[in-house]
Amino acid sequence: MKSKLLLAAGLTTLLLTSGCANVKPWERGTLTDYTMQSGRDPIATAQFEHIWYSREEASGGRGVGGGGCGCN
Repeated sequence: MKSKLLLAAGLTTLLLTSGCANVKPWERGTLTDYTMQSGRDPIATAQFEHIWYSREEASGGRGVGGGGCGCN
């Protein structure tokens, strides 16, 4: 039982630490490319936010104070 727990803890640690990556200075140009930017299509962003806030029954969150269901 103890060996299985240690194995599970080791695998979890391995999985959580393997996703980190250091970006080299010469690779940063690729990350700043237009296709890598999340806000490159304002219509798609507005549609996504409309769907998201409709599901969550909330508004705001993008520089607007408040939001939520309005319960006190």
